[in-house]
Amino acid sequence: MTASAGDVASTKPYLVRAIYEWCSDQGFTPYLAVSVNDETRVPPAHVRNGEIVLNISPLATHQLVISNEDVRFSARFSGVVENLKVPICQIVAIYAKETGHGMAFDVSKPLGLVTDPQGQGPEDEDPPPTAPSGLVGVESSPAQKLKAVRSGKASGKPSLRRVK
Repeated sequence: MTASAGDVASTKPYLVRAIYEWCSDQGFTPYLAVSVNDETRVPPAHVRNGEIVLNISPLATHQLVISNEDVRFSARFSGVVENLKVPICQIVAIYAKETGHGMAFDVSKPLGLVTDPQGQGPEDEDPPPTAPSGLVGVESSPAQKLKAVRSGKASGKPSLRRVK
């Protein structure tokens, strides 16, 4: 029995686990960039512009679990143990602190940050943070981007590329 396109699980949790494992194997510190929403359980005092970057290395976390639905672990913030829960859909990137190599993902913006029809966002919105160099972007249509890269007709937009 084969699964239909609607039944296929997202590749995102598998990619997050793979980059985490790669960072660990290389002796790098895996960082998780997260877009915070109501379902994200993180210390609010450490959230900046609706985002937080978390060190998820074995030395910084306890009972880390990266499931297909979320990332859960406990960690100390200012000496206080916090239990964190990050939905997979809210992960913006996972990357090595030392090199910036990793993977970035599309994350839909919270309703308060959606731009209006004339393309104007909220007046107090800060510019989006720039991803560390070396991240590979995952667009909403990766097959089209990969095809453009292979044909040499890639636009100036981010595209998929091989990570060695």
